[in-house]
Amino acid sequence: MWRTSLISRLAGCALIVLFSLTLALTGESAAQDKLLDGPRTVGSVGERFDGYAFVRNGASEDVRQIVDRVNSERRKIYQDRATREGTSVAAVGRIYARTIRNNAPTGTWFLRENGKLVQK
Repeated sequence: MWRTSLISRLAGCALIVLFSLTLALTGESAAQDKLLDGPRTVGSVGERFDGYAFVRNGASEDVRQIVDRVNSERRKIYQDRATREGTSVAAVGRIYARTIRNNAPTGTWFLRENGKLVQK
């Protein structure tokens, strides 16, 4: 039983490493994320645990449109990656969320799965 659990954990870790390396090499979302750097720095846009951006209070309509466009592009990337890797879109989004967090500018707000907001 412990072997099955260990194998499952190792497989999950291998998948995360594979995605992380792929992200680092391809930079698929890097250009999109740069669009959000300014709004994230001033706090009008945050990032969620599932790999999508969200609009915070006081954001302009222009910022809302950028977030919608970025999330639409992310959704396409996540769906494509999930299909290629044989996993769920949600799993891909969570993996991308880690990379987004690591690359986000200081001051960015992050919504954790438990609903708590934390600032980088």
